[in-house]
Amino acid sequence: MVLRHRGLLFAVCRRYGRRGLDEDDLLQEVLMALWQRRGQLLSISVAPKQAAWMWRVARSTCIDILRGTPPSYPLPEGYDTPEEDTTPRRDLHEMIARLDEPDRTIVTLHLEGYDYKEIGQRLGMSKNNIGVRLMRAKERLRKEWER
Repeated sequence: MVLRHRGLLFAVCRRYGRRGLDEDDLLQEVLMALWQRRGQLLSISVAPKQAAWMWRVARSTCIDILRGTPPSYPLPEGYDTPEEDTTPRRDLHEMIARLDEPDRTIVTLHLEGYDYKEIGQRLGMSKNNIGVRLMRAKERLRKEWER
């Protein structure tokens, strides 16, 4: 099940990893949380419900870890900072990260290949509502991209 929904788990960890935590460490913690709750996961028989449950556990785990992470300290003077990654893909992910919830989640799930019905089931929204929200989010991203 984890392999089937690994894209979803990676997306959640990537999103929260931008706040100063290593994505691999977050993924490891998420996998541990899923393992500890494997009985609940195995009791869910429908794949979309499994994915929704795994997404909630992953998101909650990442938030819990972020709450317990001490603030980062400023780098010493003269520290040679790495060059910024200015690839268009990185820019797009940063723009998506600035969207409000649930639009950010809708766009992310859409990019991972889920259709409107599946996204709606995961988020408890209608298929039409997902379509409207996705269209509006795309328009906001398009306008910001053109700046």
